[in-house]
Amino acid sequence: MSLETSIATANHVIPTSSSSSERRGGKYLIFSLAEEEFGVRVLKIKEIMGMQEITAVPNTAPYVKGVINLRGQVIPVVDLRMKFNLPTCAYTHRTCIVVVTTHGKTGDRLVGAIADGVAEVLTLVDEEIEDTPDFGNGATAPYLLGMAKVKGTVKILLDIDQVLSEQEIIDLPSLTLD
Repeated sequence: MSLETSIATANHVIPTSSSSSERRGGKYLIFSLAEEEFGVRVLKIKEIMGMQEITAVPNTAPYVKGVINLRGQVIPVVDLRMKFNLPTCAYTHRTCIVVVTTHGKTGDRLVGAIADGVAEVLTLVDEEIEDTPDFGNGATAPYLLGMAKVKGTVKILLDIDQVLSEQEIIDLPSLTLD
């Protein structure tokens, strides 16, 4: 791959897939969950906010913490530790809600994702990203874009549309509060 292609790849919206034939390079927001680091495309990030009061919604999945009012719009909030079956812990001053735009069958929607903290924004080129390894027994992980190798560490890159799919959260319409 030429340098021009690498630079162009890092600065454009690129379709996501775990296939090595498609480009996955670009800017990623890196955040932490239980000693691991995960990345989501920066273009999917609406904003990052500190923890705030979350209104619980009955009969939702355990990892759906509830909803928040984001400038008049009610959006669901998911605890990513719980979603990924990681050990839970008390929220700290570093815990934050990363508000992302997800795309589903009904169009774009905002969802809040609770993370332990935000680390950095990385620009990755395709050569730094490997396909998701085979976990055996036919197990698939469609929510993984790949694994980024950065300075001797591995960052798990997420397809946030798959992680926060409409079917797995709750079917809340976009509400406007008066």
